[in-house]
Amino acid sequence: MSAEEVTQDEAVDCQFQLAGLSSWIDESNTHRDPEAVLWGRVAKLTEESGEAIAALIGLTGQNPRKGVTHTAEDVVAELLDVAITALGAVEHMTGNVGLALPELCAKVAAVHTRAMSTL
Repeated sequence: MSAEEVTQDEAVDCQFQLAGLSSWIDESNTHRDPEAVLWGRVAKLTEESGEAIAALIGLTGQNPRKGVTHTAEDVVAELLDVAITALGAVEHMTGNVGLALPELCAKVAAVHTRAMSTL
């Protein structure tokens, strides 16, 4: 399925799949201190961002010993992993009830409005 083919129902499914993934992660961490879990969820973004940077380095051949090792699709996949991780952290912080995507849409709308007001 491509992004152009996502239906309203699939977007709602995605919203609750994110909540489900976040719940699954939380359920496997019930033995840990809640603050440590929160720190872990947010810190995971740094790890995922590093993987996106590694893919970009591989795409542009910045490591002369390795050369070109990645594709643009690899970079996009890693960036989407960053987005999923961030949205999962939002789900964690909002109770895993499916609020991450609506919160994202509201944030995008606010940033868009602010940006367009400067034109």
